[in-house]
Amino acid sequence: MILATVLAGIAGAARLQETDLGEIVTDAPIVMPEVDWQLIGPINVLIVGALLLLLVASLARHTRWISGVYVWFTASVATIAGLVAIRQWDNARDPLESVSAIANALKIDGFSVFFTILICAAAILATFLVDDYLRREDLHGPETFVLMLLSASGGVIMASANDLIVLFLGLEILSIALYVLAGSHLRRAESQESALKYFVLGGFSSAVFLYGVALIYGATGSTNLSDISQYLGENVIIGNGLLVAGIALFLVGVGFKIAAVPFHMWTPDVYQGAPSPITGFMAAVAKAAGFAALLRVLLIGMASNTLDWRPVVWVLSIASMVVGAVLAAVQDDVKRIMAYSSISHAGFILIGVHSATADGTSGALFYLFAYTFIVLGSFAVITVVGRKGDAAHALSDYRGLSRRSPVLAMFFALFLLAQAGIPATSGFMAKFGVIRAATDIKSYAIAIIAMFVSVIGAFAYLRIIVTMFMSGDDHESDHESSRGSNSNDGVLTAGAVHVPRLTWVVLSIAAGVTLFCGIAPQALVNFASDALLR
Repeated sequence: MILATVLAGIAGAARLQETDLGEIVTDAPIVMPEVDWQLIGPINVLIVGALLLLLVASLARHTRWISGVYVWFTASVATIAGLVAIRQWDNARDPLESVSAIANALKIDGFSVFFTILICAAAILATFLVDDYLRREDLHGPETFVLMLLSASGGVIMASANDLIVLFLGLEILSIALYVLAGSHLRRAESQESALKYFVLGGFSSAVFLYGVALIYGATGSTNLSDISQYLGENVIIGNGLLVAGIALFLVGVGFKIAAVPFHMWTPDVYQGAPSPITGFMAAVAKAAGFAALLRVLLIGMASNTLDWRPVVWVLSIASMVVGAVLAAVQDDVKRIMAYSSISHAGFILIGVHSATADGTSGALFYLFAYTFIVLGSFAVITVVGRKGDAAHALSDYRGLSRRSPVLAMFFALFLLAQAGIPATSGFMAKFGVIRAATDIKSYAIAIIAMFVSVIGAFAYLRIIVTMFMSGDDHESDHESSRGSNSNDGVLTAGAVHVPRLTWVVLSIAAGVTLFCGIAPQALVNFASDALLR
């Protein structure tokens, strides 16, 4: 309801702006747009659920006793939001049935429903990881779960936004929650440092993004993507320097969120310092929301100006792939390897954006879906291996993991091979889809570079696999006994590494999706194709 009121105010102000000032009278009523609460159901569920959880937890006196309820309430809220989105799918995927909400500020179509389902799924899995992490680190309270729901709502708003101002609103809801989540481990200096770096650079990127929105408005006279698309399609702008500058600044702002080179400087330090399950949530949700915004703005609002932004995206894609893969190969910290890996993956997804075709967009959506489950599964393993204190992330800490916990090592190997693009995994099909889209438009250079980068990137993942399976175990057999003494009924034991039941659930789901989408990818291909922007 709060969001609807804000959006209605924005829409009302836009209408007032279009009115001749001479016609305004003091007693003229302000016409507010109608709000269809059902259309924005997933957003309402996430926001109301977060506020309700915060209220109930604030009134409860024995927070430690009810702390186990937080995870199930949060997962239930995200599940309900996902189910509401699924109910909208049949109508939304049909371009004739897709509708706008709150004076065309939000677009409820197959594209927005696709990302709503994906973000809600990521929130559910990340919630399971966070629960065990908070218990292990002796951190109590609902704050983490509340912020995760709010951050997810911001991502859904970004995916549904049909107005640049609304897009900025969603971006800030997503980002501010992530800033706090990155520093949520109050007893780790690294967590506080990562939050500060993320906040400072994130605030700068938001300012750049907003400046780009202002320039786009100055060039087109509107912030609504449908109006911008119509204006650019009906008018030939001779001196389009203002529009080009606006697009460039917009790319800088969004480039920060998707961790594209050269706007990636925050990523390694934040990934390394933030709590491990929060890092997984950040890698999945922030990247999905950022690319949702990028695709909608470029392929809807700026579809007539493809020649202006496509060369820039081409450069960003190649730079991200190369820099991410090369630097990942020389890291000795697993979380930093994953950070540079995420940069390289952003470059691959940008190939689909660069193609600006239906196959390219479908390939990008397929890649984002596959990457979400791969990265959450990877950080599930990293969270468990990190032990109490969340500091054991050096490559040497994974030495001999296959003997201490063979099942856990096999799961991690699967996720690493999927990121490398090995056949029979979703990662292979994802990379194949975007590279094929590049060759379809005869962009052979970026396709060849992508294939070479895949080989370079595989080295970083193979280093971890070799360390787990072919290196001796330097750790004592009871090096995790301190954790074992605090185990409870919610923990299963795999070798010397204790894996909570909910973590097993996350690993099983992530591995199942990774293998299913690699062996039988047609279902996800159809899902992504039906969600195309039209």
